Parts: sequence; C-alpha cells; structure tokens
Amino acid sequence: MKISAILLAAGQSKRMGTNKLLLDIGGQALVERVVKVLLRSKVDSVIVVVGFEWKRVRQRLWTKGVRVVYNRQYREGMAASIREGLRHIDQGSHGVLIVLADHPFITSDTIDQLIDAYRGSQKGIVCPTYQGKRGHPVIFNLERYGKALSQLKGDIGGRAVIEAHRDDLLEFAIDSPGVIRDIDVWEDYDEFRTLLAEESDRNNEKSKG
Repeated sequence: MKISAILLAAGQSKRMGTNKLLLDIGGQALVERVVKVLLRSKVDSVIVVVGFEWKRVRQRLWTKGVRVVYNRQYREGMAASIREGLRHIDQGSHGVLIVLADHPFITSDTIDQLIDAYRGSQKGIVCPTYQGKRGHPVIFNLERYGKALSQLKGDIGGRAVIEAHRDDLLEFAIDSPGVIRDIDVWEDYDEFRTLLAEESDRNNEKSKG
C-alpha cells in the first residue's frame, strides 16, 4: 500500500505579508522542517507543489530528496496545487497524503500513525482529529477519490471530498495538537519559536543529566 505525499507549498501568505514558508526556524526554512518530517516518516515519496516565489522555495529544497513541481495556477488556491501534485504522483500509489506546508507542528510519528490506520482500515479517507476537531494531513484512497480530487476547484482543499463521503471516513484521534495548529499570523510564528526553544532547553537538560 504505497503512500505518496503531496505537500502544498504554493500559497501567497497574504495575512502575514511575507512568504511564511521561508521564515527561519532554527536555521532552516519552515517548509524545510515540514519536508524533513515527511522524509522521516513512512511515506514512500514526497512531491512539493510550489507557486508563489517558487524559485526561492525551490532553492531551499533542491537537495532534500523530494520532487518539486511548479503550479502555474497557484493563485486559484489549494485545489489547483492538489491537481498539479496528482499529475506527478508515483505510479502504483495506493493512497495520497495531502499535507499543508504551514503545519510545522506535525511530527513523523503522527504521519506514521495515520498511515498505519489507513493500511489497517477498509476506509478510503483517514483524517486526524485532536479533541474531536478534524485536522491535517489527510490520506485519500486514489482508486476511489483520485478523480474527485483532480476535479477540485477553489481554496478548500479536500474538504468537499470528505464531506461528500463521510460514510467512508475514518476519523483517527491523535494525541497531539499539531494536526490542528498552523502558522497563519505572526503570533503563531512567535509561539512556535517559543515552543521550539523550550523543547531545545528540555533536551539540553536531559543530555546534561
């Protein structure tokens, strides 16, 4: 059950006024952090769809072992990036993991749990939840939903497909708020850096002990 990931990294970051995917996170760009999380997980391949300031984003990824593709219609929203990613997906993929690049709180362990849940279920869609709230990333069975995903329009991602097929949806509870937390405004970025600094301090204390 091969799983390919499509990382949506084409947005314009209008609310922040700068490309948030290139913000510094401990010496690496935010988008680099998410890519590394994916590469450490059980996904079989990673496709990064770029658009806004695509050359700058690609510069941060060209050595990372992922396939970077350009979405000329990125201004149309997430649906256009999903469609572009599907055009380049590996043959033989059983499912596709749709990942948002502004969700740096997700972990490889979370992704692995979702993949295991998908492989162990008969459901065609697996969506993580935290305290009852749906989040990201989401896995879709390509045989059942590849066509529907390739026909999406606008900026709502795969939500329309999920809502249309709730009987085929597995909501998988994750004990991590990372599936519902993104970086949308500067306050989110500041909070994320604070959490990273606290985590680094804890790790340093453990190493000293």
